[in-house]
Amino acid sequence: MSRIGRMPIAIPAGVTVELAENNKVTVKGPKGSIERTFAPEMTIKTENNEIIVERPNDLKRVKALHGLTRSLLNNMVLGVTNGFSKTMEINGVGYRAAKQGKKLVLNLGYSHQVEMVDPEGIETKVEDNKIIVSGIDKEKVGQYAATLRTKRAPEPYKGKGIKYDYEVIRRKVGKTGKK
Repeated sequence: MSRIGRMPIAIPAGVTVELAENNKVTVKGPKGSIERTFAPEMTIKTENNEIIVERPNDLKRVKALHGLTRSLLNNMVLGVTNGFSKTMEINGVGYRAAKQGKKLVLNLGYSHQVEMVDPEGIETKVEDNKIIVSGIDKEKVGQYAATLRTKRAPEPYKGKGIKYDYEVIRRKVGKTGKK
């Protein structure tokens, strides 16, 4: 049995979970609401302020869906209570970010500025050389942060570019002169 899948999810105070037909789950909390449809094989129940995910049999696909469904539900509950955020760092001479309304304007050494509009449910903040991406949907926050990173991924010689705050760039030694 899946160790993650069989763990119940505690529903905190102020959060409501609604189960509809075809495994459609809506989670509402202080930060907003998230809606998602899960695989029809899984059985999702709410009992005394806990969400329980059960599987009908031990087929490989169903076993894989068991833990996945529980993790996604847990992320929904955590998202509407605390929210998720990722912190990015901009390194490089002349590289900077600025916020203009719902637009993020990046100077990344190109001949033009890179402008990115915040998607629905995602908010960005700029502090010095840091960009903080936050929202209630973990998947959307991670995807937007990854898209931001692709605008100028860090290079291994000087470490210039956009990286996650926890990311470590393995540095390479540059060219050496001929003798």
